[in-house]
Amino acid sequence: MRVIEISRRKFLQGSVALSVYSTLSFSECLVTTKTSKSKIVKKVPYLCNVCRNKCAGFARVEEGVITKLNPNPNFPKSKNMLCPKGNAGIQKVYDRDRLKYPLIRIGKRGEGKYKRVTWDEAYEYIKDKLVKILDEEKDNRSTIVYCNGEGFNKDEYIKFFNGKLGSANFLDEGSICLNTKLGATILTIGDVGEMDVAGSDYMIISGANRYESIVTPDSLNMIHSDQKLVVLDPRCTVTAIKADEYLPVYPGTDLAFCLSMIYIALKNKLYDKEYVKKYFKDFDKLKEHILSHKYTSKWAETKTHIPSEKIERITREFFNAKNPLYYLGRRSVWSKNDFQFRRAMVLINALAGSINKKGGIIFGKHIKLNPEEINEPFYNNSQGRFDLDGIVYGSNKGGSWPNFREKVLGKTSPYPVKAMFIRKHNLMQNMPDIKKTKKMLEMMNLIVVIDILPCDTVLMADVILPECTYLEREDMVVSFNKLEPSLGLRNQVIKPLYESKSIQDILKGLGKKLSKPLFEVSAKYDIYLQENIKKNGKNKAFKDGGYDLAELYKNSVSQRNKRLIISQFGKNVYDSLKNRGVWYPYINERKEISNHYYEYYPEDKRYYTVKRNYKVNCYLEKLAKNGFDPMPTWRDEYDFKVPKNKFRLITGRYVTATQTATANNIMLKDFEEINKIWINNIVAKELGIKENDDILVVSSVNKVIIKAYPTNKIAPDVVWFAHGFGIQSQDLVNACGHGASDNMIIEDKYEKIYGCSTMHETNVSIRKI
Repeated sequence: MRVIEISRRKFLQGSVALSVYSTLSFSECLVTTKTSKSKIVKKVPYLCNVCRNKCAGFARVEEGVITKLNPNPNFPKSKNMLCPKGNAGIQKVYDRDRLKYPLIRIGKRGEGKYKRVTWDEAYEYIKDKLVKILDEEKDNRSTIVYCNGEGFNKDEYIKFFNGKLGSANFLDEGSICLNTKLGATILTIGDVGEMDVAGSDYMIISGANRYESIVTPDSLNMIHSDQKLVVLDPRCTVTAIKADEYLPVYPGTDLAFCLSMIYIALKNKLYDKEYVKKYFKDFDKLKEHILSHKYTSKWAETKTHIPSEKIERITREFFNAKNPLYYLGRRSVWSKNDFQFRRAMVLINALAGSINKKGGIIFGKHIKLNPEEINEPFYNNSQGRFDLDGIVYGSNKGGSWPNFREKVLGKTSPYPVKAMFIRKHNLMQNMPDIKKTKKMLEMMNLIVVIDILPCDTVLMADVILPECTYLEREDMVVSFNKLEPSLGLRNQVIKPLYESKSIQDILKGLGKKLSKPLFEVSAKYDIYLQENIKKNGKNKAFKDGGYDLAELYKNSVSQRNKRLIISQFGKNVYDSLKNRGVWYPYINERKEISNHYYEYYPEDKRYYTVKRNYKVNCYLEKLAKNGFDPMPTWRDEYDFKVPKNKFRLITGRYVTATQTATANNIMLKDFEEINKIWINNIVAKELGIKENDDILVVSSVNKVIIKAYPTNKIAPDVVWFAHGFGIQSQDLVNACGHGASDNMIIEDKYEKIYGCSTMHETNVSIRKI
């Protein structure tokens, strides 16, 4: 064997490169796009996977090469639109840096030295490690942790590792994203709901950035609608610029603004009295609580920096509007009061009667898909999850990453965690305080990473399994939206390149390799299984007990989709999904309103209002029992305070970036090659800082160097820079060394109601270097 690829760049501070020992080259020249002279052009419907919106498109394929991605005019959710990230999705397929075949680590963890192996060799390595680990832990399957970021196949991934393999420990992006928002809506009105932003005639947005960080069709509809838009943000974002009214606000004080709105509405009886009488529970408690605390506009001005007369006027305008909406936002958890803040927003919408109606938070109606039946074993020795210990509510599905990491590092978990399976989740970049994440990963006996590109987390793996991109696979049919519900199908555009596989095929191969050996471990320690074997024999106990981990994959995804869709909806629906990529009841009645702009559902067929028995819960008893405020309340600890010569660091992202998943996309680098730190221009002048100067940013946990961007669009005691930069992996050639990582310096703080990281609680110092 010989080394044919080592570091392609100089070693950067803190960087590692993937060195592959092999007899074959992996530096083939790849095309990104081309247009051939061939008259044979295929048009394949697909669903995007670059961000959470999952827009629909048609891929143009010429001679087996994807040459262009076009929007799909049939899909109500994406409305004939592809954003810059969606258009650039083609680059992920033809990225030179793709993981091309399975790899096994041969150097120290994090050193980046790997050898190329076959899929069977990779599975065999994993099998040997897991058998040893589970034998040591007496078949406690929860010693294996598995995680998956946002996206398709998450539920299937959970079925494999929880339902079939038996681990209780699944973690996803929710606790470093928006679990407080989801929890606040569910606990207050019983449903997450959807926000009808396009149908609102008066909308308030706090902190979310719909015109800069994520641009979706309903964002564009907002521009063309007869709507007043009010934006609260510490930074003058693109969304703030497009608003009718922009209110600069201290970070973390939006809750005070909301409490004052509720106070004004209650004091002056601006709320929808009929709605309150019919749906509110414990309204008197809420009224007494808010009025007794005297959350006046004058009080709110001292907390938020927003003039009291503006708070008074905006509140009255909001409650006088026909379809007002306080937008709960899709953004991360910024402050320790975030759950209470989201609850306050829901209560404002409810007081205005903007629940289950046009322009408000709608419940809508889903197109339900029948679940696939699967025989799940019962592992008697598998223990429960521990990451929600000390958390009041938390997500039983996705858990709490910061609390999990803290317990693993502090060795306070009830049992050791020895193995991790990581898919579509760049842990080394997406959690605050990267050094802590690295230390946690170094404690594992086995790390398996399933990914497309060699991100920072990949280089911490023992085994790397290359997954194909979303354009190289078919996924299970998905039900979308509740206002204009539809079914969408991600069709396979081309076959997987190199030796990459779909997640279904990866789990199928892994399941076949693991099933019998792990069953033997259970048979060694599980007394109930031992009794079953004694009674019925090993073969019958294995088969009837559901221990075949590959059971779900006996049929291909295409076969499973065809059977599911035809049996539930009929062949016409299946044909529509295969040919158009989408189906909904009115697809054949779709009308073009103007140039490439369509009506998908007739106005009277949209589910703005549905029959629903629910209550608006003002008072949460469980919070009170656990020492938290049962209703939204301001605490002195929420006051915005920054020490002298320090700045509050806030973060966000650009429309061209989806966390770190797009960092290596050369097409998107034309828009934003690096991130820069926003500094108030007056402060910058006092510190002698000019645009593009190198700035050292120091927090209590680490430091980064980043270029300066002085501007009058940010407060004097606040600095901002975008997430998704500062990649360390040298094997992401287009990303490594570009900009700075926010999570390198954000402190590890989290709230205890949902166990979510609080991203805007870190103070930093800055200086020119």
